[in-house]
Amino acid sequence: MRDFKKYQIWQQAFAICTEAYDIANQLPSDEKFGLRSQMTRAAVSIPSNIAEGCARNSDMEFKRFLEIAIGSAFELETQVLLSQKLKFVDESDSEKLVERLHENQASINALIQKLKST
Repeated sequence: MRDFKKYQIWQQAFAICTEAYDIANQLPSDEKFGLRSQMTRAAVSIPSNIAEGCARNSDMEFKRFLEIAIGSAFELETQVLLSQKLKFVDESDSEKLVERLHENQASINALIQKLKST
């Protein structure tokens, strides 16, 4: 069994999750059950799926959970960009989060590719 806390992709995703909550809290109160809820669920899904994949016994299963995690990262990116476009959130905060998401997406993808080749 892998120790998920030692994976850089999990550490990145965990930091992204807390930043996403900060961004989500900038959203208007009428978005509490809409965009805010979607953003926080997607954010939590990234490190959670990495951790769950680490508990699996095969590289193929681990890869499947990484694919779910990267999907959640792209989902969160879309929601952050939408929040920025609608001027719900501070632009510099959202741009910083999108940059971190791009780094995390690239790292997750690199591990997926590595697992495909084994």
